[in-house]
Amino acid sequence: MQNKHLAVINVVALTKGLVSKENTPFIYQLQEKLLLKTLTPTFPAVTTTAQSAMLTGKKATEHGIVGNGWYFDELAEVAFWKQNNQLVQSPKIWQTLKSKHHGFTCANTFWWYNMYSTVDYSMTPRPHYLADGGKVFDLYSFPENLHQSIEETIGKFPFFSFWGPKAGIGSSQWIAKAAVELQRQKSPNLHLIYLPHLDYNLQKLGPNHPEIAKDLQKIDRVIKNLCNELEQLNTDFILVSEYGISAVQQAIHINRVLREQGYIKVRSTLGLELLDCGACEAFAVADHQVAHIYIKDKDKIAELKAFLTLVDGVETVIDQSMKGDYGIDHRRAGDLILIAKDTAWFTYYYWLDDTKAPDFARTIDIHRKPGYDPLEMFLDPSIPLVSAKILWKLLLKKLGFRYLLDVIPLDAQLIKGSHGRLSENPALKPIIMTTAKRLEKCESLTDVYHVINNYFDE
Repeated sequence: MQNKHLAVINVVALTKGLVSKENTPFIYQLQEKLLLKTLTPTFPAVTTTAQSAMLTGKKATEHGIVGNGWYFDELAEVAFWKQNNQLVQSPKIWQTLKSKHHGFTCANTFWWYNMYSTVDYSMTPRPHYLADGGKVFDLYSFPENLHQSIEETIGKFPFFSFWGPKAGIGSSQWIAKAAVELQRQKSPNLHLIYLPHLDYNLQKLGPNHPEIAKDLQKIDRVIKNLCNELEQLNTDFILVSEYGISAVQQAIHINRVLREQGYIKVRSTLGLELLDCGACEAFAVADHQVAHIYIKDKDKIAELKAFLTLVDGVETVIDQSMKGDYGIDHRRAGDLILIAKDTAWFTYYYWLDDTKAPDFARTIDIHRKPGYDPLEMFLDPSIPLVSAKILWKLLLKKLGFRYLLDVIPLDAQLIKGSHGRLSENPALKPIIMTTAKRLEKCESLTDVYHVINNYFDE
C-alpha cells in the first residue's frame, strides 16, 4: 500500500464537448492512452452534491447533501457553503480504505466539506471573520501550519482569484502547485485536488463565448504541469468533473413570484428587507437551475405544486412521491423541488424594489445570502469608475474605517451559463479519464467511489 498513490483531479465543468486538439491538447492526447467516458450526473448537478456522490458512492437520499446549501429548520435559517465534514452522512472513500489498508493516508486539497474530517492532510479557503464586520482572507489546514509551510515555498494563496469579479486561473495554478508540494512532502496514498477555473467564465459568459477557448487552454496547461509533476512523484491520476454548464437566457426570480402571491415574509430594517424564513408560508432556496421550496403548512403542498408548475421557466416540480426517483428523498430537501428549463436558472431575489435589497445583495457575501449568487463574479457596470470606487473603499479599510464594498450588480440577465438539472446531452455530462480496465463498470458519478476503491484493492 505504501507504494500506491492516486490523485483524483476534479476539473470542474470539463465535459467531452470541451475537449479538443486546439484548446486542450494535453487532455486530448491523453485519450490515446486513457479512456474518456461520460458519466450520469447526480441530482442536483451542483458542486457539493456531486463531490459527495463521488466520495461516498451514494446519492443525496443517503449522504444528505441536497445542494450547496439548504434550509436548517432548527435555526430557521438558510446556510450555504458550510465546510464541516460531518454534514456528509455517509462513509467517505478514505474511511473505507483506512479500514482495509494499514497506514493508508489521504490528502484533501480544496474539495468541499474539508474541515474536521478524518483525512490526514487538508487545505481549504477559510477567512477569519472579525468583530467589526471585516474579514482576513486565509486558508484552513490540518495539521496546524500546513498551509503556512506550503505558502512559504510557493507564495500566498491568491484568494481574490478563487471567487469574485477577479476569479481566474491564478487560484487553480496555486492549488495545483500546492498539491504537488503536499504530495512531495507527505506522499499521501489518495490525494483529492480541486481545480475550479472553468466554472467562472462558463457561468459569466456562457459556453459559446469565444473567451472560453482561452480558459480551456489555460486549464489544460495547469493540468499538464500537474500530471507531469505527479508522474515524477510516482502518483497515478484520475481526471473527473462534476457537471457541464449549459447556455441560459432566462433568470427566474422564484421568491418574487412567491411574494406576489403572499407566501413570503420580510423584515424591514433601515428601509432594507431581510427574508424572514421562519415566518414565510413558503420560500425558495435557489441553487443554480434547482430551487428547494420549503412550505410551513404541509396541507398547502398540492396547491403550491399546481401553482409553481405554471411558472414561466419551470420545467419540473418534484413532490414527495418523485424524490426517490431523483435520489433526493432526504429531510433537508425542500417540500417541493423545482427544476428550471435548460435555458433558465433561479435567483434568490425576494425583494420587489431594488432600493430595498439588503446591503449584502450588492457585496460578495456567500454565507449571508439565502441562495447562490453568480452575480458575485461581476462588477456593476452601472457604477461610474467602479475600479476607482473599490480602491477608495480599500484605502478607507487601511485607514481603519468601516466600509461596504457594494459593487456587485443586481442584473441577473448578465449570467449566460448555469447547471444543476440532469441533462441528457452527452456534451453536458461529467467525465472521467483513467485506464479502461478501471472504468469497465463506471457509469455514473457515484461509481467514482468504486473506481478509487478498486485501484487500491487491485
